[in-house]
Amino acid sequence: MADLLTTASQLMCPHGGTVTVVTSNTRSTAGGSAVVRSNDTFTVAGCTFTLPPPVGPHVCVRIQWVQPATQSRAGGDFTLTQQSVGLCLAADQAPQGTDQVVATQPRVSGR
Repeated sequence: MADLLTTASQLMCPHGGTVTVVTSNTRSTAGGSAVVRSNDTFTVAGCTFTLPPPVGPHVCVRIQWVQPATQSRAGGDFTLTQQSVGLCLAADQAPQGTDQVVATQPRVSGR
């Protein structure tokens, strides 16, 4: 079992960009913050990834979750844990690497 991710969890792209989570979940909480789910919106800001010219900046803009929790749900959707895998995507949907969980709440876990 791994700690559940919440709106207070700190996530980053592999290039140092910070992730902001927007969830419609208002019912399930862990550690005082809303539990996030695989279908919530994860926006990346501050990514510095650059490809060689002529492409140039190819920054991460969002996360698409490819491996959420398999047994725990909130509001009918799969939750996310420290072990969930998310792909950081550029605006053209090109994968730029996987997300990094920097911090989460340690009180509630799922799988």
